[in-house]
Amino acid sequence: MTNNPYAVPPYEQPQAPEPYGAQPRQTSRAVPRVLSALGGVLLTPVALGLVIYGGSRLQRMYAQAYTVGEDPLGLVMLIVGGLLLLGVALLGALSGLGPVIGGLVWGVVPGLTTFLGGPSVMSTMYDLGGRELGVGLVTWLVMGALFASGFLLVGAGLAGTLARRRPNRV
Repeated sequence: MTNNPYAVPPYEQPQAPEPYGAQPRQTSRAVPRVLSALGGVLLTPVALGLVIYGGSRLQRMYAQAYTVGEDPLGLVMLIVGGLLLLGVALLGALSGLGPVIGGLVWGVVPGLTTFLGGPSVMSTMYDLGGRELGVGLVTWLVMGALFASGFLLVGAGLAGTLARRRPNRV
């Protein structure tokens, strides 16, 4: 027996940690990326179409009677489309791929094409959309709203990616 008060008996010594045992297990990011990408590609045109069509109906009603409350279908479509766009932006929590792809394919590229293509692109968009959707689509394209909403979705996807990579700080 020793008189040293700091001596630790062998059975009380802390065990050394295992060098490779405490590392977290890496999970595959393939499923969230695929779900986010599919959601971005499939939900974005539906959401934008609902917002554009509902807004076009409300704009036409306002031009005729100076009121927007007379067309509940247009208002509901506008709200549902906005909620779907919110859903596409929230897909950035799974993977930034979905909002980025949706924003590029359905917002930025058509906006750039319109700015660079001129009247031929406008008439094609008008013909593709039909009467009400075509007018709304051309209005969104000319005003740059489709271009801007595409960039907003790209930003949402990048923000989701950056937030996921950031270390947890308190």
